[in-house]
Amino acid sequence: MLHSIYSLVAPAALVRLTLLLNHVLASETVASERLRPHAGRRIEVEIDGWPNLLPELPVFAFTATSAGLLEWSGDIRGVDPDLRVRVIADNPALLAVRALAGSMPVVEVEGNSQLAADVNWLFDNLRWDLESDLSRVFGPGVAYELSRLGAVLATGLRRAVRALTAAATRDEAAQARAGK
Repeated sequence: MLHSIYSLVAPAALVRLTLLLNHVLASETVASERLRPHAGRRIEVEIDGWPNLLPELPVFAFTATSAGLLEWSGDIRGVDPDLRVRVIADNPALLAVRALAGSMPVVEVEGNSQLAADVNWLFDNLRWDLESDLSRVFGPGVAYELSRLGAVLATGLRRAVRALTAAATRDEAAQARAGK
């Protein structure tokens, strides 16, 4: 039963993810301009090493459009993409903690080098202006406060993750010294 629910939810979630990605891309003309020359090229993001106990993740496959946006290509296995990004996720909890701390996951990239360079630029430079979107719904004052609250919470969470990571590293070093 869980599998049938997942098979219904996953495609809908990927369509929503595509809409969000396109919203962010469209908000920066430079981003769309970087994708335009790659129209028709397929970008595939695989999550590698995902634990078997968790529901299997689909292959995230997108095709660049002539408008400089992305179109979800569905889960087309066996078709070689122009760019494959493989995210190593054998420990999803650690991956999430590292993402919250602001570090990028371990990835393997293969395929078209120019497309890879442009996608890397997008990852490095493109940011979602959440405050602007919130201001359309709630007005600028409330959007500013919500955005500020989110930034404070994110900063606190990052500091907590860094402190926990540092404490774990100190404990491992102490155990290693004690074992010698």
